[in-house]
Amino acid sequence: MPKINGNEIRPGNILEHNASLWVAMKVDHVKPGKGGAFAQVEMKNLRNGSKLNERFRSADKVEKVRLDQKDQQFLYETDGMLVFMDLETYEQIELPADILGDRRPFLQDGMTIQIEYHEAEALSASLPQKVICTVVETEPAVKGQTAANSFKPAVLDNGVRVMVPPFVNQDEKIVVNTESMEYTERA
Repeated sequence: MPKINGNEIRPGNILEHNASLWVAMKVDHVKPGKGGAFAQVEMKNLRNGSKLNERFRSADKVEKVRLDQKDQQFLYETDGMLVFMDLETYEQIELPADILGDRRPFLQDGMTIQIEYHEAEALSASLPQKVICTVVETEPAVKGQTAANSFKPAVLDNGVRVMVPPFVNQDEKIVVNTESMEYTERA
């Protein structure tokens, strides 16, 4: 694995530090009036989710880890485990349902997601950026309500609540951004 200097750390980098894998969430480069410059790095553990603030000087060497990404197809859920199939080898793997966090309701049957591996260990999974959902409950549009940025609450077929524009009605299909969990457009 390549070693990088402490001042080369960028947000999103995966680092091996204290015998564990961390993702750099926030990096602030500080140059105090007295003493050498350093990078103040806020990191999150990829295995248990704990957070750590660490200070790296430019002379410090850190292991930068590259994760392997594989596209896998979601098959089904059983006993709190999600079953995925590798699209190249057709091998099936089970991952805990909480690997997707609060984006879990957007996972649909047959959906292809990207799973990141370090050696043979699955560390994270990411859904496609946009998913099509159906609005199952929302208020009817009020005539004359044409304010530029007015939104109304809606419940989707997966139980998630989002804010939608007034022209979106019940039983309509909409596109939802899975990162921000917000309405994007009509489908």
